[in-house]
Amino acid sequence: MARFDMTSLEYVDGATQGGGHDALFELGMKYCSGRDVELDLTIAHKWFNLAALRGNQDAKFYRMELAGEMSKADVANAQRMAREWLSQN
Repeated sequence: MARFDMTSLEYVDGATQGGGHDALFELGMKYCSGRDVELDLTIAHKWFNLAALRGNQDAKFYRMELAGEMSKADVANAQRMAREWLSQN
């Protein structure tokens, strides 16, 4: 898999524009590990949630794991962010 520079908004736009579950999952992985971006479990959960909705089975596991480390308010915020993304894309 190609290495992407997450400092580029162009990648984020390109990765999410089609809503492909692999690109969405990769964004979740980057945010949960802090690889090339600032670590943010809420944003990671958002991307895993979207990837899971698009059929990525691994995203379901990671989303569940993250939820166990997050507050209920953070999980709710991640879900709200995912719904907003869906309404715009």
